[in-house]
Amino acid sequence: MLWTIVATVLATTVVLVLAQNFKTSEKALERKIEHRYAVSDPQFRREMSALLGPAILGGNRVRPLQNGDEIFPAMLQAIAEAQHSITFETFIYWSGEIGKEFSQALAERARAGVAVSVTIDWVGSTKMDRSLLESMQAAGVSLHLYRPLSWYHLGSMNNRTHRKLLVIDGRIGFTGGVGIADQWLGDAEDPEHWRDTQYRIEGPVVAQLQAAFNDNWIKTTGQVLNGTHYFPELNPAGEMDAHMFVASPSGGSESMHLMYLLALAAAETRIDLAASYFVPDTLLIEALIAARARGVRVRVLLPGPHLDALSVKIASKADWGELLQAGVEIHVYQPTMLHTKLLVIDSLLVSVGSTNFDMRSIRLNDEASLNVYNREFALHMTAVFEADLLNAEPYSLERWRTRPLSEKLSEKILLPIRSQL
Repeated sequence: MLWTIVATVLATTVVLVLAQNFKTSEKALERKIEHRYAVSDPQFRREMSALLGPAILGGNRVRPLQNGDEIFPAMLQAIAEAQHSITFETFIYWSGEIGKEFSQALAERARAGVAVSVTIDWVGSTKMDRSLLESMQAAGVSLHLYRPLSWYHLGSMNNRTHRKLLVIDGRIGFTGGVGIADQWLGDAEDPEHWRDTQYRIEGPVVAQLQAAFNDNWIKTTGQVLNGTHYFPELNPAGEMDAHMFVASPSGGSESMHLMYLLALAAAETRIDLAASYFVPDTLLIEALIAARARGVRVRVLLPGPHLDALSVKIASKADWGELLQAGVEIHVYQPTMLHTKLLVIDSLLVSVGSTNFDMRSIRLNDEASLNVYNREFALHMTAVFEADLLNAEPYSLERWRTRPLSEKLSEKILLPIRSQL
């Protein structure tokens, strides 16, 4: 009898601990945000600064880098030129050609006396050869895995860092959707080489990228990285206004949700959205439909036949019908996996970073996004979006209605776990 009681208590404890992984914030947004002003209205910027946290800063320059052929050389060059500090946080870091190059570059700078601090998500590093970790640590890189498997992390195993942040000397930053894996090499020329964009950033907003890195560094190590090597005085580098904000289940989990809802509600002419994983909640769907009702043109670009998460591919389509019926244009990218995360509102606001348009990113992951308020940059990113549309097929309401019964049944099966995908 005693052993039965003990076993029951232990089993109940395990279930309760594991159940913590499916919790989101205690209080979530529940009501649609109404359209009150445009993105161009000063009130919009005031509220984005106040509600998301970091203030919008002027004097920045943001340069988009397309696919691995542009992205990796720029990041590796910046690492090679570091003089004082490198801070690097990523979700995916796998073995392979590019993983080895980054490990060697980081190790070389550490041996040269540069303070190199690296955070890699434990789940995202499971395909990484341990020798890459060991070689960096042996060279003096301060490297930590985010929430590795252990008994005291069981209640938060489902909460991962999905942030992609690289900051050099506190002066040059990179963010976007790219992981350190060979799938991102090349120029998206075939299904083995993914389509993605990364952004090189200079100016005062780089300090906010550094603060975003510090957020999880403190959680992982209990240490804060400060001083002029991490937070130097930053002069204007361009004419773009921008801010970098973070979201996390442990604090500010609704920031990303709120940003999307405010931006969609402010749209008056056009919404362009590229999303590698598209599983929105009811409020986001309602916001897109409400925008259409105001006469806003809504174009959504999603992965087509090449998507690395089958469950997401199935669950995503369940919502396409009401969006298509409302007049939302959905296009599916054909050549390879589309991994970009891009939102452009009214040719003025551009939001980029690690965040996917799904509830896992919004409620469960640690994410970081950069908002840029600049018409010239927005027009350039619209041109990038439209170039990708040339490699996509429009998806019709009729096609959705006549999709196979097996797809419809699979969508129903996945419905209870949509927020975890």
